[in-house]
Amino acid sequence: MRQGLQLKFSQQLTMTPQLQQAIKLLQLSTLELSQEITEQLYSNPLLEVDEGSNNSSNDEHDDLSSDYDNIVGNDLNLDSIQTLKAAEDATEKPITEAESEGDWLAEKSADLPVEANWEENFNTNSSTSNTNGEANWEQVYQVTESLQDHLLWQLNLTPFSARDQQIAEALIDSIESSGFIDENLADILSHHEANSTEDPIEEDELLAVLHRLQQFDPPGVLARNVRECLLIQLHQLSIDTPFVTQAVRLTSEFLTDIASIDLMSLAKKTRYTLDELKGAIKLIQSLNPRPGESLAANNTEYIAPDAYVEKISGRWQVRLNDSNTPRLKINEVYSNLIKRSDNSDQNQYLKDNLAEARWFLRSLESRNETLMRVAITVVELQQGFLDHGAIGMKPMVLSDIATKLELHESTISRVTTAKYLATPQGIFELKYFFSSHVGTSSGGECSSTAVCAILKTLIEAEKPSKPLSDNKLMVLLEQQGIQVARRTVAKYRESLGIPSSSDRKRFENAI
Repeated sequence: MRQGLQLKFSQQLTMTPQLQQAIKLLQLSTLELSQEITEQLYSNPLLEVDEGSNNSSNDEHDDLSSDYDNIVGNDLNLDSIQTLKAAEDATEKPITEAESEGDWLAEKSADLPVEANWEENFNTNSSTSNTNGEANWEQVYQVTESLQDHLLWQLNLTPFSARDQQIAEALIDSIESSGFIDENLADILSHHEANSTEDPIEEDELLAVLHRLQQFDPPGVLARNVRECLLIQLHQLSIDTPFVTQAVRLTSEFLTDIASIDLMSLAKKTRYTLDELKGAIKLIQSLNPRPGESLAANNTEYIAPDAYVEKISGRWQVRLNDSNTPRLKINEVYSNLIKRSDNSDQNQYLKDNLAEARWFLRSLESRNETLMRVAITVVELQQGFLDHGAIGMKPMVLSDIATKLELHESTISRVTTAKYLATPQGIFELKYFFSSHVGTSSGGECSSTAVCAILKTLIEAEKPSKPLSDNKLMVLLEQQGIQVARRTVAKYRESLGIPSSSDRKRFENAI
């Protein structure tokens, strides 16, 4: 066997912690960035909020980038160049969490008077209730009552016998999130008989309790099917409600016919006039077929724009939203304590945190600069949208921005993800401005967003009695110089949530 020596060359990209931090900050939204800054302020004693820069920054929105040109020079306000070099020479000695926390607490406690109460200055458990036993208001506000809790609360306020209350609790436990009963009555009876030593429950007894529970709020709850849910809501209406009698009969006998919206055949079956049918159907459509969802948790997400677009002196200008992200700077007190030749644990701890603070400020500067450049470029290319709305949208892809700014497409993707731009047309995610294109008769391109806006305008202007078909919409678009296939028109129409022409005609006749 012959032995040989083989050389092999390979390239490998190693991401430094500083680069990882910059990429992380780049893809954070404004709210997430504010949270990250807060965490850095708590963990790094070399960082502090620059209180003097908040007022002046609001008066410089006319300049697109003046707020960020000198962020490093202002924030890294160190006493001397020697201090900066001392931070650069900091070694990679790890600092344990216990040591850093101990140093911080010692520094904090040194400023306290002797007779000071420790609990008044440090909250050891922020999640617990206060000393008076009162619950945290923020936590209480976030608690959302479930459907079962809401029904049990009403049950406790309603006079029931002990036996009926057990049955009611069993029925409430079997409810779905939509408000319907998950199990049939026979299963509930068998389950109760298997786990109870009392006399067996009769079906009539179970139905009596169920009918009482069906009068609870929200209307239509604890129904066994959609028909029963609608009938419960109709019976709770006043007898003087217009068309309530017709609506009850339609729901009981012709619920499937209502779904087809064939008024002529339904009028022959019921012998109602068209006005009566339209009134009864409109009343049925006003009911809630899933009453339990009215108590579902409302997870509303609030959007904080990352940048604003304003028209000043006839020009569209961009400014970043820095109201939710405080300005940071180096703490001069701690930075002055750093000694170049001192290799003690305390001095090394300050050196490491100073280096991390400098990198964090540079990452913030890079993030804001990149976001500003991308936002300005998007505004330059989409001025038609800002002036005329979605109809003026131009086709644009990631490579267009990447080529113009000399950045990689992945960077543009990170910048535009979860970033929102506040415009006179509304608040939109930056990715909204990127869209595919379709050809025009003149050889140009038209954005798919603009085509959808034109389709929506054409459908809104159509005659209700004679809606436009997809083929007719295709012809109208060709007359405007936009060449699209009928299938493409159907795809755009479905993306807008607009039904077909036949469905729109039937729906119009049913109202």
